[in-house]
Amino acid sequence: MLLVAEERVGKLEESMANTKEDSVQELLDSQRKKLTEKNDALEAMVKTLKEETMATTTVFSIRIKELKGELPCAEQPWGKECQLQHLVTRMA
Repeated sequence: MLLVAEERVGKLEESMANTKEDSVQELLDSQRKKLTEKNDALEAMVKTLKEETMATTTVFSIRIKELKGELPCAEQPWGKECQLQHLVTRMA
């Protein structure tokens, strides 16, 4: 009788251990999934920010070149005349 009880206790302990392992594994899988989703979202945001930064940098670079082109005209005594000529040239 004692032997049978010990066997049942052993099986119960084994079953409880398996249940704990399954619960822990489910929790880990759930957390991994959540973290993966957050990571994917962050990667998408970083990619978007990089693209926006590149676009802004390009716009600023173009504007800087335009302003550098206008600078020599502004330094001359006939600056306004030169600026008008520069605008006409840019429009053409």
